[in-house]
Amino acid sequence: MDPLAPTPVDAARLRRLQVVGLACGFTAGAWLGAAEAPTKMVTLGISPVVISLMMVVGVFLARWSLPALLRGTAAIGDDVRQAPHLVVWAVLAGCLWAVANTLTIFAIKDIGLAIAFPLWNSNSLLGIVWGFVFFNELRGAGWARWAGVLGGALVMFAGAGLLATASSTQAPSGHAWRGVAAALAAGVLWGTMYIPYRKAYLTGMNPLSFVTFFSIGELAMMGAIAIGDRGGVVPLVAELGRARDVLFWLLCGGFVWVVGDLFQQYAAKYVGISRGIPLSNTNQLWGLAWGILVFGELKGAGTALPQVIAGSLCMAAGAVAIALATATAGEHRRWQDAARREGTRYGIDPAYTRAALSGEATGAPRGRRRWLDWSIMIAATAVFVGFAMVARVPELAVNGGALVGLVVASLALLGGSGYALWRVTGFN
Repeated sequence: MDPLAPTPVDAARLRRLQVVGLACGFTAGAWLGAAEAPTKMVTLGISPVVISLMMVVGVFLARWSLPALLRGTAAIGDDVRQAPHLVVWAVLAGCLWAVANTLTIFAIKDIGLAIAFPLWNSNSLLGIVWGFVFFNELRGAGWARWAGVLGGALVMFAGAGLLATASSTQAPSGHAWRGVAAALAAGVLWGTMYIPYRKAYLTGMNPLSFVTFFSIGELAMMGAIAIGDRGGVVPLVAELGRARDVLFWLLCGGFVWVVGDLFQQYAAKYVGISRGIPLSNTNQLWGLAWGILVFGELKGAGTALPQVIAGSLCMAAGAVAIALATATAGEHRRWQDAARREGTRYGIDPAYTRAALSGEATGAPRGRRRWLDWSIMIAATAVFVGFAMVARVPELAVNGGALVGLVVASLALLGGSGYALWRVTGFN
């Protein structure tokens, strides 16, 4: 028997992994939607580049401290020794994310959060294409799954068209075309970014390890963009100093984004990028809720408001249709073929990739946290506390009741999905 041949995953375990993947996708949507709320501070006159930079700093702190807390740096080291080539892919993905995130700030400035969100979520469509072309997703899925995915994609196109039309009359600054272009460009970059994600998870790297090195590319690229945009280090530092009393909230936005992204990573791992990305893109509804209910966007929008709501619901319905077209055992075997191909190309232990596809531990048994783990967590906490001590509440008009309701709902999803992920996979 060929030791490299795919070994079918037990049917009952495959169902559990797919349920967990779906739950992670919904939770990702809630937290990724909430993470964009601090970007509304662009309306206070803070530069979009400065906002993006500070969010990336928060992302960097979270991407190192959360993996240290949940798995420990020793487990991350095991993953790197097994698949060192994936560090390069993670850094590349981080660079793409930094540019895309900066574009979203410009989009929010020009067309608002409620409208921009679904436009950049066109990355779902690219996710379907890349998943099929590169990773054998949807191959062997059957006509019903194909109908769900392609039908959902067409519905999402229709929703995006409604939103783009509505944005042409509702842009806050009168630059609708610029905001639409920025949002769509961010969608292209984010859709392409998922290629390294899927390569990593088919090969066997744990999502908590991948995002750690992902953050290096994010911070390096965002730092270069910010220095270039502000005209040097000194002007950038001066602008950060002028905005120091609100930087804490931007750090928190980055931290919240990482929580959502971790769940999105597990969704991509267990249901594939052709399904995981659209499912996590239910963040468009959360973005709509934050924009309209909390920040009062689209007040006085008249006939455009129903169009925005219809477009968002259309895109969400398409995403749900795609997500519910769950992978069959036959399709999962095709995923294993893709994993085998990746493992052969880079000389990775087949047992490592097989265990990862089944959501099982892939390295040495997890031990106690080391001094390095505690040092990372303490340092990250100290940075957040330091910025919190000089923070003030931003002068933004918000609906307190809606804000509390959305926060409670997001925490409930976090608790439920996090517990399920731990019980079924142990965060593997």
